[in-house]
Amino acid sequence: MGTLPEGFFPRIVFLLQNYGTSFLLGAGTTLYIALISTIIGCLIGFVCGIIQTIPVGHNDNFFKKALLWLSRVILNIYVEVFRGTPMMAQAVFIFYGYSYLTGNTLPRMFAAILIVSINTGAYMAETVRGGILSIDLGQTEGAKAIGMTHVQTMTGVILPQALRNIMPQIGNNLIINIKDTCVLSAISIVELFFTFKSVSGAYYTMFEAITITMAIYLAMTLSFSRLLRWLEGKMDGDDSFDLATADTLAHTSGMVRFRSGNKEVDKTGVKERGR
Repeated sequence: MGTLPEGFFPRIVFLLQNYGTSFLLGAGTTLYIALISTIIGCLIGFVCGIIQTIPVGHNDNFFKKALLWLSRVILNIYVEVFRGTPMMAQAVFIFYGYSYLTGNTLPRMFAAILIVSINTGAYMAETVRGGILSIDLGQTEGAKAIGMTHVQTMTGVILPQALRNIMPQIGNNLIINIKDTCVLSAISIVELFFTFKSVSGAYYTMFEAITITMAIYLAMTLSFSRLLRWLEGKMDGDDSFDLATADTLAHTSGMVRFRSGNKEVDKTGVKERGR
């Protein structure tokens, strides 16, 4: 490996030359766990949030009321436990607890994704529930007025709007997961922070190694922050609106025309614009 040079920057270069591949592999593992776990956690959160917002009417049968009550009790316990305890404690409890109770060992990567996913799902459950409840009640009433079922209302009216409202929180959870995968070093997952501990212990270069590690974490979080901001902007669509003033009645009728690509749209329909 060579002799460790003197000075901060020479040591940074030395570590990158000798352990750069290890840092990149650790960062790749971190991203893999964070991305997969965030996706699975969001799916868990959506299921939990939807169940928690299913309406119960006076005319519903006893079986439906009992089933929803039991489901909500279980989900509330799940949410409170995983939001109220540290992820590192959850990782140790699940990984070593499984071995203690069954005599078998969970595959480490499977355990890592499982732990981060259910932790993310607990936070997303409350986010989704709040996102659904934030949609104006008139949206649901209007959907029911035209004969839509609850499932049709949720999938076609409420959830698309709720998804846009909670997109910032989904992005926030992804950023948090990128950073919080460092706790998985407690179960010997070779992610970025585990790599840092290994490299810093080889030459006792704690400060230099953590500088490289923090720079990689920062690069990953900033990149995904910018990507998610761009995605949110795409979901917002075209916001270039102007009143249609060709007709003198437009001011009083409230007609609005806006431009979207090569089309001009008003309340009467869509008309192709000439190129």
